[in-house]
Amino acid sequence: MPYILPFRIFSKQIIDSLYFPVKVYNDTEVYHEKILCIGDSNTYGYDPRSYFGSRYPKEKRWTGILEQEGCKIMNKGVNGLCIPDSFQDNTDTGLIIVMLGTNDLLQGKTAKKTAEKMKHYLQTMLEKTHSASILLICPPHMKYGEWVQTDLLIKESSLLSEEYKKIANELQIFFCDAENWNIELVFDGVHFSEKGHAAFVKGLCSFLSSLSE
Repeated sequence: MPYILPFRIFSKQIIDSLYFPVKVYNDTEVYHEKILCIGDSNTYGYDPRSYFGSRYPKEKRWTGILEQEGCKIMNKGVNGLCIPDSFQDNTDTGLIIVMLGTNDLLQGKTAKKTAEKMKHYLQTMLEKTHSASILLICPPHMKYGEWVQTDLLIKESSLLSEEYKKIANELQIFFCDAENWNIELVFDGVHFSEKGHAAFVKGLCSFLSSLSE
């Protein structure tokens, strides 16, 4: 069963030229928009079974699944990406999805410091984008694995959601926590499995649907 993406809820904030019908489900025309996805390896679609930066097949990556459903996806996921100092992209888009912070934690930053960096990044984004909606997604908590072997890292990962929620409320942008979506992680404790990518899309669509209720 295809995922029905209710992006019409963002229409008041989207320029008409970025907003177009693509499919009809149950006699209802569904609108999709251009979506800019900013993230790290889990947005890029990194396959942790590879040592050379290979990706899962497009149809198995969460961004690829969205694209199959008619969305125009601009995937700006980069392996190893930490939160940038400022937003530099000038792509016209209706929705920006941001999911970053895992690599900052892996490099020793606390959840609080990571959130402070995210807040500054989002502030620069808001200054440069006036027609796009912004959705901040907190990555799922890390699990014990090859990349995650300390209690402190697990603790800081679990604290990140509340820190992100605070800044999203302050900046008045959308927020959701991917920890609630039962995302399967692989042996390293960080990266999504193929099932994890499918669960991510299901959770994302459910969240967006709830905004229109």
